[in-house]
Amino acid sequence: MTLPSFLFGMITSTLYGALFHLWRGGGAGRLVLYIFLAWSGFWVGHIIAIQLEWTFASIGPLRFGMATLGSVLFLGIGYWLSLVEVDRNK
Repeated sequence: MTLPSFLFGMITSTLYGALFHLWRGGGAGRLVLYIFLAWSGFWVGHIIAIQLEWTFASIGPLRFGMATLGSVLFLGIGYWLSLVEVDRNK
């Protein structure tokens, strides 16, 4: 992994998290959550694609297609799990 591909991946995944926050809304805490989820999903998707030797939409050494799918999956699941509300009256 080269430094430019790593930086491109970080910038792209940060953009995914910020765009998701723009779409779904929330405070600063949600923005941090979405960016962290986007980073995690992006790199997990990239690593899984390397392990399985998938080259779907690769950009240089970066497995961009699977990384993007991983980011979207993590953002979706993380958003769904964050909708749980705690009943503090009990």
